Amino acid sequence: MATSELIATGELGFWPHLGYVGSRLDRASERRAETPDMLRDTRARACLIAGESVVLRRRPGASGDDPAGAYEALIDLGRAVALGGRISEACLLGLADGVPHFVLPLHAAALAALAEAPDLLVTDLRSIAVGEMVTPEELGELATAKAMIAWHARRSFCSNCGHRLNVAEGGWRRECPECGAQHFPRTDPVVIMLTHDGDNCLLGRSPRFAPGMWSCLAGFVEPGETFEEAVRRETLEEAGIRTGAVRYVASQPWPFPMSVMIGMHAQALSREITIDANELEAARWFSREEAQLLLTRTHPDGLIAPPKMAIAHHLLRAFVEGRDPPAG
Repeated sequence: MATSELIATGELGFWPHLGYVGSRLDRASERRAETPDMLRDTRARACLIAGESVVLRRRPGASGDDPAGAYEALIDLGRAVALGGRISEACLLGLADGVPHFVLPLHAAALAALAEAPDLLVTDLRSIAVGEMVTPEELGELATAKAMIAWHARRSFCSNCGHRLNVAEGGWRRECPECGAQHFPRTDPVVIMLTHDGDNCLLGRSPRFAPGMWSCLAGFVEPGETFEEAVRRETLEEAGIRTGAVRYVASQPWPFPMSVMIGMHAQALSREITIDANELEAARWFSREEAQLLLTRTHPDGLIAPPKMAIAHHLLRAFVEGRDPPAG
């Protein structure tokens, strides 16, 4: 069975820790026009988001200082509105056992007051994922929710004629009443790749990374380009390494603001590194044994891999454990 199939069936141990992939919602795209009726459903639940901030509620009975699993992202729709959620801009995330789930945008000015509520926590989506603060299912819903809120914040006016847009289809479409143009949410594809040569793999450091962190190279897919072509171009541009065979491993929603990471392994055809200083501050080859130390955070130089919630962690782990796809 291929690595991607093992991931999809949950048979690889790292699958439960990959962030933003756990949503089990029925997206119910054929029922989005029913959103006004669903907003009147007394069972409806919603999450609240303001920019990069997400409002969580402490799970009843949760105690102690460990945040893992201690919170929930969805609260009763009525309370979400009472806390300042704008129901007029609600976006339908989908249905869970017939119960509508929504995301409501929240004005940033309301966050300070909410942060004082004893059962609420205002934090960011990365921290939620790294700390495993909510269930994988809710984390997956939050990925959709944050991406949709970000899209609406950037799509208030028609790019065709400049007129203000109306919201339709439960938040999944915006329509221009002036020229009739329809606008839909977008997702930007990004390739993220681990290039390997025998028992060595290529990792890089960006100035934006946490101290000591090394990760896979990544870049946006350009128009008219396949994922495989993007892997080869980005690896050559950023590190000066030519690559041949490219194999898909897994993908991950990345709601910062609205991307999907396409995880790949690539076979190196050259070894000499020449970095693009505009993209990286360093790049180097790591042995399989040294990469294991990055994952366990026991490297003698204090070097580390990205956290378990990031697909880069699992691309590296698949290589360390010998699950990297063979060259073809």
